[in-house]
Amino acid sequence: MIRMLHFADVHLGVETYGRFDSQAGNSRVRDFLQRLDEMIRFALANDVDVAVFAGDAFKNRQPNPTLQREFAYRIRELADRCPVIMIAGNHDLPNLVERAHSLEIYQTLAVPNVLVVGSEYQVYPVQTKSGGLLVGTAPYPVRGSLLNFEEAQGKSMAQIDLMLQDHLRLLLRDMVRIVEEAPEPRVLMGHFTVQGAEFGTERNVMVGRDAILSLGDVADPAWDYVALGHIHKHQNLTATMKGYPPVIYSGSLERVDFGEEADDKGFCWVELERGATQWRFVKVGARPFVTLRVDVRGDPDPMARLASAITERGVQDAIVRLILVADLESDAKLREAAILDMLRDAGAFYVAGVQREVERPTRSRLGANVEGMTSRDLLKQYLRTKKAEADHIEEILDRAAPILDDDGS
Repeated sequence: MIRMLHFADVHLGVETYGRFDSQAGNSRVRDFLQRLDEMIRFALANDVDVAVFAGDAFKNRQPNPTLQREFAYRIRELADRCPVIMIAGNHDLPNLVERAHSLEIYQTLAVPNVLVVGSEYQVYPVQTKSGGLLVGTAPYPVRGSLLNFEEAQGKSMAQIDLMLQDHLRLLLRDMVRIVEEAPEPRVLMGHFTVQGAEFGTERNVMVGRDAILSLGDVADPAWDYVALGHIHKHQNLTATMKGYPPVIYSGSLERVDFGEEADDKGFCWVELERGATQWRFVKVGARPFVTLRVDVRGDPDPMARLASAITERGVQDAIVRLILVADLESDAKLREAAILDMLRDAGAFYVAGVQREVERPTRSRLGANVEGMTSRDLLKQYLRTKKAEADHIEEILDRAAPILDDDGS
């Protein structure tokens, strides 16, 4: 049995909802680094045999040197204990095939115990302290490196997509043929979209045109485990399918925005064994995102109602967005500076925004036939819509008479 760590979609460099940090540059960057540290502590404490990273180390294709250094520290910590296999994701790859990708430095420097695969769909034998395994690599498919330029000329984008998918299927089948008779456990690593997977918020930060494969293309019984990256939401695509390997998106390690508010974040711990693989999802302490919606309509003390709602929900260490539903009267009693202080005093890490949804009264209609009415008639009709007493209406009309024209119009 080989103990394997599967993680993906680190996305170092996300700074949204962050504050200045003297070491990391941004407090949100520190969040992402802490999730990596939490994962590595678990792996080392549980005597990890091999670590597979399924792509997207950084937020963009050109990470700054500080981010590269911090990621390298952590990869080295893993590599000191076990082999580390990394494939390139779409955020790691340059927009030109000839350029180096952000993980290539490990390969260039021949960093011990680290294998980086940028574009090769190949099977690699890997030796661990608990035995050998075979790892098939399927990095993010780049059209420029996988398709023949001459074949693609004159084709529509939809036709090129189909050509790419057909080519990927052939590459995956070739790897199956290589491993299917081997006695060792087999793992397929991939960074792409599998049809039927539930998207998270990664579409908002997607780089490049996505390639989509069917579940049948990857869920081959020749594999004991399929370790996927690219989609931020953790999920098991073969959970209801008997006789097929686990096809797992480990998901991202840290929340990016409010679209991931309810998603658990973490990594996968795999006990890899030919024909008897077991795995589990290990949650990490990702930064909480909290949407607090408070209705203060008709409340005589909306600020007190808000304070109670904040206490009930709890916003400690959370990135918070507040939505206040109010009427005109309660809205006038809401003080935004005091609201921000209230959230900070409750321990909010960052206030993403305070949004007010103010209910405005509908204007009463005087009726359809108003064109022939005099000013006195209009005033009288208006007072009736306000449900004024008859005596009061007459008194107001008498007092208004000097203002109205002599003819009452």
